[in-house]
Amino acid sequence: MLTVEETELLTHTGPGTPMGNLFRRFWMPVLLPTELPEPDCTPVRVRILGEDLIAFRDSHGAVGLLSQNCPHRGASLFFGRNEECGLRCVYHGWKFDVNGNCVDMPNEPAESNFKHKVQATAYPAAEWGGLVWVYMGPKDKQPPLPQYAWCMHPRASETQVRKWLQDSNYSQGTEGDLDSAHVSFLHRDFSAARARRPISYGAPDLTVRETDFGFVYGARRPAPENQNYWRVTTFILPLFVEIPGASRDGAGHITLPMDDEHSWWFQFSPPPGPGEEPMLKPGQLTPGDGDPAVVPHLGFLPNSWRRIRNRDNDYLLDREMQRTVNYTGLPGNRVQDQAMTESMGAIPNRTQEHLGTTDAAIIFWRRYLMRLARELEQGQAPAILSHPELFHALPIDEVTPESDFERLWQSRRGEFLTLR
Repeated sequence: MLTVEETELLTHTGPGTPMGNLFRRFWMPVLLPTELPEPDCTPVRVRILGEDLIAFRDSHGAVGLLSQNCPHRGASLFFGRNEECGLRCVYHGWKFDVNGNCVDMPNEPAESNFKHKVQATAYPAAEWGGLVWVYMGPKDKQPPLPQYAWCMHPRASETQVRKWLQDSNYSQGTEGDLDSAHVSFLHRDFSAARARRPISYGAPDLTVRETDFGFVYGARRPAPENQNYWRVTTFILPLFVEIPGASRDGAGHITLPMDDEHSWWFQFSPPPGPGEEPMLKPGQLTPGDGDPAVVPHLGFLPNSWRRIRNRDNDYLLDREMQRTVNYTGLPGNRVQDQAMTESMGAIPNRTQEHLGTTDAAIIFWRRYLMRLARELEQGQAPAILSHPELFHALPIDEVTPESDFERLWQSRRGEFLTLR
């Protein structure tokens, strides 16, 4: 369990908070490029780490991310005119470029130089690996773009990306991804073939190891003929998780704080190779969601990133399905996960928890992130920020006679490094 003070440290990510300062030192994905489809298109609202921003694509195609409030009188730049390489506030006509420079101030005398003294809050943006990224930390500390495996794919711009909103703090979503034991229960179906799989064993042996990119943990389950079924999950800073079995060529997802009570989810799947089927079908949010042509209500509410299945309608829980088809009566891993993590509340009371042996990775993750946040307060930044190549790692999902995690990881880690 955590104390009240530790919970606040872990879950609060707004401006000036220790955890917020840590995340602001990293590049973070914020938009799909299709949200800004062409030069001078409609501006888009963005809320990330408790800050409200306006994103726009200028006449040359460059992306800007400005604080939503005009520095003149605070009107929202969302209503602005995106024209001639700048976003113009419609209140008094002040215009700002992607770097926040005021390039026009038509309500001031022509001879005035006031516009050169005004700067809108602007954050660096970049298009990388099929996404639009933002850096919100100190300007003199801006790191190189991270070389996640999917970002380094030869066809990275064709990465399949999905995005959705969840009504809970980022932390319980991430903790769910780091919980190998729940897969044996929450995601169980009652087909005979599924029941025979080693994943049905609900009490795996866990080993956690800190790495240069974050940490890994291995979950070992017994398999037939004295084999071991290993699921090794990678956690890559700041919040990228590659889940074994669901990840291929660097696929995975990032859960980012929208604010303290909501989180953005980004799911990445590499472009299919020759003769391969895409991991995501049209309308499918994640590979585990099932076929949208068969499973109803897998999409979004109109003009929203919130799923049709949400806490307001109990995720359209089907009790007959729960009796006869699967453990939950909910279709798809992500709907099942979302129902559980949102049911905890926006920010759970972690002083009331009773964590067990299969929660080892969650315990480690909490201590690890809190340690990094405290170290940054003392002036020590994570080393990975200056080594973008360290963001490259891959999970493990295999049956092997190897029973020792250290030997398994060291042998496979060497293979991963050769893929860079």
